Amino acid sequence: MIFSSLEFVFFFLPIVLGVFFAIGSSGAHTLALAWLTLASLFFYSYWNPKYLFLILISIGINYAIGLCIQSFKSRSLRFSKALMVLGVIFNVGLLGYYKYVNFLVENLNAIAGTDIVIKQIILPLGISFFTFQQIAYIVDVYRGHITDNNFLRYCLFVTFFPQLIAGPIVHHDEVMPQFAQQDILKPNARAIAIGITIFTIGLGVVA
Repeated sequence: MIFSSLEFVFFFLPIVLGVFFAIGSSGAHTLALAWLTLASLFFYSYWNPKYLFLILISIGINYAIGLCIQSFKSRSLRFSKALMVLGVIFNVGLLGYYKYVNFLVENLNAIAGTDIVIKQIILPLGISFFTFQQIAYIVDVYRGHITDNNFLRYCLFVTFFPQLIAGPIVHHDEVMPQFAQQDILKPNARAIAIGITIFTIGLGVVA
């Protein structure tokens, strides 16, 4: 499902927004964010359901690292820094595995004359964006820029479908305060009109 596809424009987007505003108008802020998160995960899994587990595992590990950094920073700055470095290594390693392992094995076979056979690894959609975004999150937590450790909001931060597969890479404190505002829960004609205009221009540029 791409942004210019009929299923996105006429089914996914209207349903997601309609349900979000319906839930939000009832005052159920947390439930509205949960719906947006689930919709974003569905959007991601639509491409290849098996990679849903990859992004969920990545989210779980990075969230846990962020919690540990927050917990230990007041007691041991050195240990917190080590956790941050470990988190960066994990993310870079994950990205490197999916992007370069085929290339490395092919070149090793060519240079060393070996016959190593591995299953062709398909690069998961959007892995660069959600990986670097979580690296930025871990670094921001270490620097003390983030105090919000709510798991639902973190999941939404990573998976929010408008920027999940095509970027841009954003920082937690740039976007999540917007989701804390009550006025996003109810439809705003002016905001919707601006959004439709920008979306239409974007489709024209891509086309």
